[in-house]
Amino acid sequence: MFLPKRVKYRKAQKGKIRGLSVAGSSVSFGEFGIKAIERGKLKNTIIETCRVILSRRLRRGGKLWIRIFPDKPVTKKPAETRMGKGKGEPETWVAPIRRGRVLFELGGIPEDYARESFRLVAYKLPFKTTFVTRK
Repeated sequence: MFLPKRVKYRKAQKGKIRGLSVAGSSVSFGEFGIKAIERGKLKNTIIETCRVILSRRLRRGGKLWIRIFPDKPVTKKPAETRMGKGKGEPETWVAPIRRGRVLFELGGIPEDYARESFRLVAYKLPFKTTFVTRK
């Protein structure tokens, strides 16, 4: 699973995911990428699922780059607990994704194979994505 080894603060506020992604908005490492065209939060379990899909498809060769990391804690109070008594314990970790962020990159494979691989990954993601290539 993806989660940070250490954090400065154990619990974080929700915040808002506004605007466009400036950093990480272009394909930098590989030749092909999958870019978010909507905003949202990606749980560490979804990122792991996508990693497994892509790594299984790359058994023949190629390289995978994961451009996101879940570094924001999401807390949850136990079921059937009364209101009050503070914030719940960290339950999972998410990566806040702005519009235009490149999530994964692939290199060393043909374009049609990369496009098909990212199509399988797009089914698992909670927002719309698009296929991008290096300029």
